Amino acid sequence: MFARFFRIAGLCLLPISLGIAAPGDKPVEQHVASGVPILQLANAVDAALQDNPGLAAMRARATAAAAVPEQAAVLPDPRLQLNAVNLPMDTFSLSQEGMTQLQVAVVQALPFPGKLALRERAAEFESAAAHDEVGEMRLQLERDVRNLWWNLYYLDRALEILQRNRQLLRQLVEVTQTKYRVGQGLQQDVLLAQLELSRLHDQEIALLGSRRSEEARLNALLNRSANQPIRLPKMVPATLAEPVDEPILQAQALQNRPLLAARQNVIEAARSRLDLARKDRSPDFSLGARYGLRVGDNPDGSSRADFASIMFSMNMPIFTNRRQDSAIDQRGSQLQQQRYNLDEARLRVSREVSRALADYRAAREQARLLKTGILPQARQTVASMLAAYQVDKVDFLNVVRVQIMLFNYETRYWNAISRANQAQAALQAAVGLSFDDDVAAVPLSSRIESDVFPEEAPHE
Repeated sequence: MFARFFRIAGLCLLPISLGIAAPGDKPVEQHVASGVPILQLANAVDAALQDNPGLAAMRARATAAAAVPEQAAVLPDPRLQLNAVNLPMDTFSLSQEGMTQLQVAVVQALPFPGKLALRERAAEFESAAAHDEVGEMRLQLERDVRNLWWNLYYLDRALEILQRNRQLLRQLVEVTQTKYRVGQGLQQDVLLAQLELSRLHDQEIALLGSRRSEEARLNALLNRSANQPIRLPKMVPATLAEPVDEPILQAQALQNRPLLAARQNVIEAARSRLDLARKDRSPDFSLGARYGLRVGDNPDGSSRADFASIMFSMNMPIFTNRRQDSAIDQRGSQLQQQRYNLDEARLRVSREVSRALADYRAAREQARLLKTGILPQARQTVASMLAAYQVDKVDFLNVVRVQIMLFNYETRYWNAISRANQAQAALQAAVGLSFDDDVAAVPLSSRIESDVFPEEAPHE
């Protein structure tokens, strides 16, 4: 029986023109030109941090804000006055009347003591908040790049697995057709195999569409043309470390997250603005000096003396209940608003840490289960079913079913690996620390890597 089977299987090597080839049989490497350089994860992150226009705009905004405190600490520019005083309307002569003067004056406004310091302090906190917002956007950009990169990596692995399963299914189809020709197979098995090939091609179309979409999104973050092809490495280490306890991560997030630092700086700026509003109840001053030039002689023949004047003025805040008090209420409400914003940001950060950690643990455990339990069992089942099919112990439908089951489990494994790394990126961003390398991050573990996911090629 075995000899007869192998004779039948040998016919599979002959050209078969019964229309069983499904379209789109190119492997995933042919969908991305081999001449395209490989984009490593670290290189993608570096390119985004250097070239992303949104991050560059935030940096320019922070640079502009850093120049404000020095300006706020300087006194207002003095005013120069040039006056012609008491000119006679009949002759406009400078010497006709003793009261006629040509005056030059310099006047300097002097804010009430403490106001300039408060303005400078508010601007410094606003500048620090702008700098922290750059750090926050940097973390979010790095997280997004890593998410897209790992999603592309999963799609590439899924396409490779699909290609291998399609090749295997084609071989099964050829065997089934050969058995049908010699009267030992069923036509329904041939039709079923062709249907499964078409279903795999349909899945490939969907995966390729998703890949092009993710490729365009990643190119946008890298400030590149949306249709520029991206080629990823075929294999990277899939080591997933055991994270530290959540309370430690929560404490690190409160200490390191730029978003919280920005909110705190905005609160301090609002507090300084409130103190400045209270200072506005006190008057501002103005100090000046004036020199008056007189032309002509006195009645006794002596030259007319020039005049010198010193001026002092101040504003009178007498409408405090309608102006200053209202401004104080306004600034107080703004300060309270920023406090609420900080509370909301803390809750959001805590939620992000908890969610990312839960997602990471779930994906890691799922990948562990698939690799150490389900995948070996599924591969053994496929091997057993193939052997049984060769001696007509099982029907073709069950063989196809277990092969599709293995395909789904292999795809789910790489999806779990991708989701775990994406959750790790989200956790890093939530905690507020940047990655050290492409595999694990300092806050996630004590640098002891698990051996559950050693680097290996996909199952052949």
